[in-house]
Amino acid sequence: MSYKTILAILDTADNCTAVADFAFAIAAANDAHVIGLHAETIAVVPLVAPMEIPDPVAVQALQDMAHSETVDIERIVRRKAQTEGISFEWRSFASSTGYGSAPLIESARSADLLIASQADPAKPSDSHVDVNNFLLDSGRPVLMIPFVIRKPKPIKRVLIAWNGSKEAARATFDALPILKAADEVEVFSVDPVDNALQSAAVAGAEIAATLARHGVKVTLATATTTDRHASTAIENRLSDSSIDLLVMGAYTHSRLWQLIFGGTTKTLLQSMTALTLLSR
Repeated sequence: MSYKTILAILDTADNCTAVADFAFAIAAANDAHVIGLHAETIAVVPLVAPMEIPDPVAVQALQDMAHSETVDIERIVRRKAQTEGISFEWRSFASSTGYGSAPLIESARSADLLIASQADPAKPSDSHVDVNNFLLDSGRPVLMIPFVIRKPKPIKRVLIAWNGSKEAARATFDALPILKAADEVEVFSVDPVDNALQSAAVAGAEIAATLARHGVKVTLATATTTDRHASTAIENRLSDSSIDLLVMGAYTHSRLWQLIFGGTTKTLLQSMTALTLLSR
C-alpha cells in the first residue's frame, strides 16, 4: 500500500509553498500524483446605505483580489512541480462557501491523502481552510502541517494516540505507508481501561500486533492523567519523545460535543507542535 493520489489544499499564498513542499516530498517517496486544490472564495457583498444595494466597485475589487491570489498560488505551485518533476494538476473553484463547497469535497473523496496547513494566527485570512469540512465530509485522512513547521523532513518517529475507537483505527491504517517507513512507532494510550479483549496494562497490544505483521517497528506506552486532559498527556509525549508525526482519530465525540465542551481534537489542532494525521 502507498499513497498514489495526494490532494494539496492550497488556501493562501503565505502557506501554499509549505503545503506543496510536503505534498511533493510524499509524492516523490510514493511515485504519486498531486492535485493542487484552491477555493477562490467570493467575499460577502458590501451594502451601500440607505437602500442597501451591493456596491459594484467594492464587489469587483474583492473579486479581483481573490482571483489575483489564485493566479499567484497556481504560478508558485506549478513552478515547484516542474522543478521537482512531480505529476501535477491544478483545480480551482470559485465559491461563496469556500472549502465546504461540494466540488472541493468531491475532489477530496477520490484522494488517498489530503494535506493542509494550520493557519498562522498572526496572519488572519478569509481564505484559510476549515479542515473540519474535510474531516467530517470527505472520508479521507488529512495530514495537517503546523504553521511553525515549513520544511519537510523525514518522518522517523511516530506517535499513535490510541483509544480503541473506530476513528483511531481508521487513522492508524490510513497512516500505514508512513508507519512502515518510520524508524519508531509508539502506540500511546491515555487512561486505558480493562475490557474483554485486554487489560489496561497492555492497552493497544492488539493493534500493535497487527502493525508488527506489516513490518512496522512498534512499541506500547500508556499514561494516566489524574486531573489533566488527555490532550495534555499527548502534547507532553510529543515533546518528550521528539515525535515527527502524531496519528489520531478526529472527533471521537460528536462535533457538537466538541464545540460545547471542547475535546482532544480541538485542543491539539489549536496547539500543534508536530505533523498530525487525522481521520474521521
